Amino acid sequence: MKLTEKLKQLKALFGEMERALIAYSGGVDSTLVAKIAYDVLGDRAMAVTAVSPSLLPEELEDAKIQAATIGISHQIVQTYEMENPNYTANPVNRCYFCKSELHDTLKPLAIQFGYPYVVDGVNADDLHDYRPGIQAAKERGARSPLAEVGVSKLEVRQLSQHLGLPWWDKPAQPCLSSRFPYGEEITVAKLQRVGRAEIYLRKLGWDNLRVRSEGDTARIELAPEKIKDFVLAIDLPILVSAFQEFGFIYVTLDLEGYRSGKLNQVLNKEILGAKI
Repeated sequence: MKLTEKLKQLKALFGEMERALIAYSGGVDSTLVAKIAYDVLGDRAMAVTAVSPSLLPEELEDAKIQAATIGISHQIVQTYEMENPNYTANPVNRCYFCKSELHDTLKPLAIQFGYPYVVDGVNADDLHDYRPGIQAAKERGARSPLAEVGVSKLEVRQLSQHLGLPWWDKPAQPCLSSRFPYGEEITVAKLQRVGRAEIYLRKLGWDNLRVRSEGDTARIELAPEKIKDFVLAIDLPILVSAFQEFGFIYVTLDLEGYRSGKLNQVLNKEILGAKI
């Protein structure tokens, strides 16, 4: 199906909804959904961003700027997944508990403001990855327009560029809890040190990166083609000192480089096939 036809279907889908609340993280997927929803529904669409310790403050600011640029009404709510031991224990289905908290927060809000639909930014590619959060959203009646129409991640970026969104090529930025290996307890302090470390590296000019936290060790992941430049350019003693100030003891560089979903490689087929 041509991209223009998929865009037409997305607009028709929102037209049928009449009113919609968008679970809006500020990522490229949910931003595209917010843009199309606003183009079709105007003030009958509202974007809502959930704030918790797992969200970088910079991501919240990006979400505010992008929503204002689109013109859509934007609300911010607090979520409390960090108070749920099922979440902080960091099991393989951690995202299930996060999205459960998110949609348990959004659904009453949607009812309060008269929005019959809560929609998210799940795309067609997400359906083929291990995403337990999708099940939580589905159980609560949320809809995923991009997935319903069959829009892939690449097409999300193409559509965003077609619609003139300046952040069409924005790198993916999942929550900070994704930086920890499954089974390692997540705490606010650990989230903060990871966040500080990533912000530090970005301010030095490095992007599309992750700082993985494994115990007291920080493992820096960069795009493979950037690793050599990083080693040559960075002042290693200063870097180590900064990371130790953030709370890490050891600092390492992943020689394989950054790859989305890398921590999921430890999951075997039995775990992936298990029902929540």
